[in-house]
Amino acid sequence: MRVLIGLVVLLLLGACGAPGRVVARASAPVNPSSNAPAGPGPGAVLSPSPAPAVPLPPGFVALEEVDPSILADVRYATGHNFVGRVVAGYLRPRCLLTRVAAEALREVQRRASAAGYSLKVYDCYRPQRAVDDFVRWSGDGDQRMRGEFYPREEKSALFSDGYIGSPTAHSRGSTVDLTLVARPARGQPEYRVGAPLEPCTAAAEQRFPDNSIDMGTGFDCFDTLAHTAASGVTRQQHDNRERLVRLMAGGGFANYPQEWWHYTLGDEPFPDTYYDFPVG
Repeated sequence: MRVLIGLVVLLLLGACGAPGRVVARASAPVNPSSNAPAGPGPGAVLSPSPAPAVPLPPGFVALEEVDPSILADVRYATGHNFVGRVVAGYLRPRCLLTRVAAEALREVQRRASAAGYSLKVYDCYRPQRAVDDFVRWSGDGDQRMRGEFYPREEKSALFSDGYIGSPTAHSRGSTVDLTLVARPARGQPEYRVGAPLEPCTAAAEQRFPDNSIDMGTGFDCFDTLAHTAASGVTRQQHDNRERLVRLMAGGGFANYPQEWWHYTLGDEPFPDTYYDFPVG
């Protein structure tokens, strides 16, 4: 199936991307159903997946093809995220990136491994249709996941406060959400839909048992405590965040200060293009 490129003007503003840029849209249909195919478990090593539903645009690659040792817990392909369901455009739990970003991440992984850690990605390329899904969600009354992901923040303020962006740098293919896991990686329980929620701001032993080193909050924690330089974290949590900042900077990635997990490649190849092909 061919990928058709169309030009549209983006009308929404956001903190994580610039307005009025080009979006490259794929013609393949996307099923946003929560019944997505099963994939690797949280914190699992990525292994080669079947061929994607649509061909990747030139310059894009699946991360496992560049470095299969990097762990993955692709949350938007599951129900364990701030909307509480699979997000539109995520057909499989895969990490897709521009090739240059994937190769830069491979170098970061090499340095992390030498220090006794592994990278673990939560999200990579994000299709524009997923961002559109977030925009729709922000206007409905569903707050089922507030207890974990935004316990101290009003849902109506998530965009204006910079926690969600429209458009987002993720749609350009060189932005990644990730953490560090101590080697050897310990197991991590599967998220159970309907399980009691614990605030992402709680102590590590209370919040969802992610096998990440303790960064002071969980992933996608929409709270000032998740700001990279937040003053409310412990010395160890601060040092863990700084360790990730240094490792990623060594690979050419810059951190978004409001989210300790969010990094963008400085020399990204498509700084003005926001893609919309599905993650499949």
